[in-house]
Amino acid sequence: MVKTARKVRKQASEAVDRAGAAAGEAVAKVKPRLRGVIHQYSFWVAIGLALVLVWRASTARGTVAMAIYGVGLVGLFGVSALYHRPDWKPKARAWMRRLDHSMIYVFIAASVTPFALLILDGSMAWIAMAIAWGGALLGVLLSVLWVNAPKWLNVIIYAALGWVGVICAPQILSALGWWAIVGLVLSGVLYTAGAVIYATGRPDPAPKTFGYHELFHSMVTGAAGTHYLVVALLVLPFAV
Repeated sequence: MVKTARKVRKQASEAVDRAGAAAGEAVAKVKPRLRGVIHQYSFWVAIGLALVLVWRASTARGTVAMAIYGVGLVGLFGVSALYHRPDWKPKARAWMRRLDHSMIYVFIAASVTPFALLILDGSMAWIAMAIAWGGALLGVLLSVLWVNAPKWLNVIIYAALGWVGVICAPQILSALGWWAIVGLVLSGVLYTAGAVIYATGRPDPAPKTFGYHELFHSMVTGAAGTHYLVVALLVLPFAV
């Protein structure tokens, strides 16, 4: 009976992989020409921007915070470009999709890290880190174990984790002023709008060239850029 249960689980897992592969193959056949291009170029820009933050940090804590954020930023664009640009074989595409979705969760946690380590004090810093990275771990497990999870489920988790930074808002306001809050809110709005576009598939301006997914990538890039400017404000005092 145990062997039968294992066999059923194995067959179910293989069926999920086949379904994911089939879906990936169908998507690949109609992939817009600009799929992944935005994140491909953003990857190279992100490397330089991340190095600037690490260079500007003059304390060990600041360096660690900027390094974690920088790795998350570069990893987000790099993995996305690696997933979307090539025409992967179905099975490889399913695994690349797992990696791409997992990296989004890691990036969200990495984005919270500089504020938690450099602005929050004592237990609040570690509570924020635990929420962000604990949520990221759960998201990674979801991405790996349930590759064909509904888009709306991923979007809800992305948005919930992304707005965790709100708990740092009073301290950010005190340390960096209103411009930082405006930047973070704008970043959050862009991320949320992008997530809605991703989940609904609308608008889809030019499906063969620049479709809804490219619009989603544009929103993510704009949001990441806005967020980066706030992080840069954060690290400057530590470089004086």
